[in-house]
Amino acid sequence: MEEKKLDINSIIGFVLIFGILIYWFYTNQPTPEEVEAQKQATEQVQDSIRRAEAAAAPQQAATPAATVPEGNDSLARAAYASRIGAFSYTPAVEGTTLLENDVLSLEISNKGGEIVEARMKQFVNHDSLPVYLVREGNAQFSLEITTSDNRVLNTRDLFFEPTLSREGENSVLSMKAMAGPRQFLEYRYTIRPGEYLLDFDIRSQGLSLSASKGVPLRWSLRAIRHDPSVMYENRYTRLTYRHEGDDISKLSASGEDDETESEVRWMSFRQHFFSSILAVDEPLDTVTLTSNDLVEEESSETAFTKEFSIASELPVTGGELSRSMQWYFGPTDIDVLEQYEDLALADSIPFGWGIFGWINRYIFTPFYGFLASFLPFGIAIVVMTIIVRILMSPVTYKSYLSQAKMRVLKPEITEINEKYKDNAMKKQQATMKLYNKAGVSPLSGCIPALLQLPIFYALFMFFPTSFALRQKSFLWAEDLSSYDTIAQLPFSIPFYGDHVSLFPILASVAIFFYMMMTTGQQMQTQPGMPNMKFIMYLSPLMMLFFFNNYASGLSLYYFVSNLITIGIMLVIKNVILDEEKIHAQIQEQKKKPRKENRFQRKMREMMEEAEKQKKK
Repeated sequence: MEEKKLDINSIIGFVLIFGILIYWFYTNQPTPEEVEAQKQATEQVQDSIRRAEAAAAPQQAATPAATVPEGNDSLARAAYASRIGAFSYTPAVEGTTLLENDVLSLEISNKGGEIVEARMKQFVNHDSLPVYLVREGNAQFSLEITTSDNRVLNTRDLFFEPTLSREGENSVLSMKAMAGPRQFLEYRYTIRPGEYLLDFDIRSQGLSLSASKGVPLRWSLRAIRHDPSVMYENRYTRLTYRHEGDDISKLSASGEDDETESEVRWMSFRQHFFSSILAVDEPLDTVTLTSNDLVEEESSETAFTKEFSIASELPVTGGELSRSMQWYFGPTDIDVLEQYEDLALADSIPFGWGIFGWINRYIFTPFYGFLASFLPFGIAIVVMTIIVRILMSPVTYKSYLSQAKMRVLKPEITEINEKYKDNAMKKQQATMKLYNKAGVSPLSGCIPALLQLPIFYALFMFFPTSFALRQKSFLWAEDLSSYDTIAQLPFSIPFYGDHVSLFPILASVAIFFYMMMTTGQQMQTQPGMPNMKFIMYLSPLMMLFFFNNYASGLSLYYFVSNLITIGIMLVIKNVILDEEKIHAQIQEQKKKPRKENRFQRKMREMMEEAEKQKKK
């Protein structure tokens, strides 16, 4: 083997490299003024850390706050500092800083200064794992800064220097990207005890930002799955935003959607029972909002439900940036969100639209909360159902009374049908005349049902969105806000799922017997309606399929509600109403002269005119 020796070229090369390193070292030495400024800045940081540690010493076990280094590659930091130019004053140190209180834990990255982890301390998901809203790169927040000499810097590429301190009971984290002793961009996070809302202030100093351009802001998030049914959770995962005039708008709950809006106060990335919200002190002039559905089918492998993003611009004043914002990472719980009444964050909860949402928010939600304060959650649903049905019993009575009157008139209606079987117009005129003389309206049975519609819809929205029901068990149901499971299927049935829920089965059986009492009677008294039997079987079947993947609390409500309604109707039929008396009352009513109302007169005139046209 040939022995390797140093030749003259190698020696010259080493000498040149050594000389270059010496030259680089001496040309990059700081001036005496910079050394003094560096010393003062270091002393200030060390003093702040000492004060923070002294103030937090009694609580260190409960609320640790530390910077965790993740890398120390000096060559990489030098290359990075050379690339970004102005922001090279602070040595680049990767890592995260922990900022927390008793309910919320946040980790803020030194690189980018953004929140890279947000964990709910008091909640777990369906797998008993901690609830994370931000984790492992699913969220990004950044600004693009344009300096006066037209250099564009993205904050996600900048390294921030963390300083953790205390202001009374509040924890304050200052993240500064330094450009010089008195030149920096600062993110300032302030978290208060027991709150999911934290202040977020952005300001610059001495950076001479371009006044002709705003600072682009971008925030994106992929919603992490938390519920056992990803399809069910995805139905209530949605981007909601509030305008300056208190108007609430939403992007589509499915597919892809995007909007460009003005005067936006806050944007909520709702993940069913948890929300990530960014609120601003002054409305954003223009915001582009996008939503993309990531769920294609029910699968245990699906990790994310939707992808949300916003893009806007922050104004620059006098070459500097100064903006106050607020972050909310916490439950979509009305009891929590109503604490921030000035921001109206509770409006992000999907109570429903119009009067339905009003009933849900101001009647059912507080009423159930009152019952659940001293009753088990399942029993509270039963008690609420009983009270609602009792209050609605007068409407049920009116509906059943109308059906009884129609049954009494059945022989006369059959006679009219036989008499004018070849003349539909005459048959209709004679039927309406009979109804008018008897004081009966075929629509009187529909009106009570319409009056109950707001109640039914409000409850339909209440159960899937009530945070109070989340992970609360009753009988065999482990979670009243999700479906109950009594059997797991080895395959998936389209529109039904891969499991069997018992509460929807019980509700379907109850609604079948209820329709037997109502629709069944109509089939006997109105032979001209051949599809009623089909509807009587279809409705329970649809309910069985539709509610199999819905909140078990809702199925429990419908089961109990239909049982109570059946009982009320049996009491009305066998105790309160007497069809012989109703028949006598109708016969007396027919003897009295009855004046047509405007609607009846118009209908009669229209039918008479149609009859004349037919004869011509």
